[in-house]
Amino acid sequence: MARWTASDMPRLTGTTAVVTGANSGIGAVTALLLARAGARTVLACRDEGRGRAAAERVRRAAPGADVRLVPLDLADLASVRRAVPLLAAAGDGRLELLVNNAGVMALPLRRTVDGFEMQFGTNHLGHFALTGLLGGALRAGSARVVNVSSLAHRIGGLDLADPNAEHTPYDRWRAYGASKLANLLFTDELHRRAAAAGAPLTVTAAHPGLSSTELGQAAPVMEGRRGMARLERATRLFTQPAARGALPVLRAATDPAAAGGAYFGPDGPLEVRGTGAARARRSAASRDPLTAAALWETSVTLTGVDPAAALTGDD
Repeated sequence: MARWTASDMPRLTGTTAVVTGANSGIGAVTALLLARAGARTVLACRDEGRGRAAAERVRRAAPGADVRLVPLDLADLASVRRAVPLLAAAGDGRLELLVNNAGVMALPLRRTVDGFEMQFGTNHLGHFALTGLLGGALRAGSARVVNVSSLAHRIGGLDLADPNAEHTPYDRWRAYGASKLANLLFTDELHRRAAAAGAPLTVTAAHPGLSSTELGQAAPVMEGRRGMARLERATRLFTQPAARGALPVLRAATDPAAAGGAYFGPDGPLEVRGTGAARARRSAASRDPLTAAALWETSVTLTGVDPAAALTGDD
């Protein structure tokens, strides 16, 4: 199927789906449509107040849906560890779908609770650890994992000798691109290792093109630049609504024909916008198996979590 829309979504009755960063934007739309399709839907959100409000919106828009909230701050590995048993319990010990959607973009240099550069730490390392720690529940559910990347992966270059920008000059956009490149490298490496272990896990990825969300507000608000915050909101006139940006994510999450390693984006010109989801293009750097393997080992060292153990049942 070259083009895919929300009408192509299968029924998801009996599925438990976790969506990170589901309180707004692409994550909120994804959670809503998964709930409407019959999935028990778990919103994993950093801000509990906004998460509760988002969960209530989903319940109102999808009457009868089983919608739950679990606090999760991907910039704090202790929070990730606290969330894992709650997320697993939401699916009675098995999860069929994990959408690694939450992220931050183009922030000034900041560090996570554990000392990681904020974008690499939140967008990649937090999700790497979450996926690994949920391994038992994912394996039990013969699950699908979806990593949400970005067009910006094409501008990123990973420096695995200094992944947390401790010794080299920091560029916020290159750091963002590097974190999104890491999402695709992790997708491929997790897919390869799952296949080699014979684990019942499908790993896909997607990007939303240029979509109207709150993602661009964090940096100007953090720096007190109100004018830039207003300008960022104005630029959304040239982007597509989040409902369309979520379509590639939903295809990566639910299309039965999507094989491991598949990558989807908007079906319009340059993958910037579209009315459906189609196969997306990737940079050569995002396909490098040596870099993917090295990133995996670096991520294990930094987080203390090895998803490979979950693939073999040794977690």
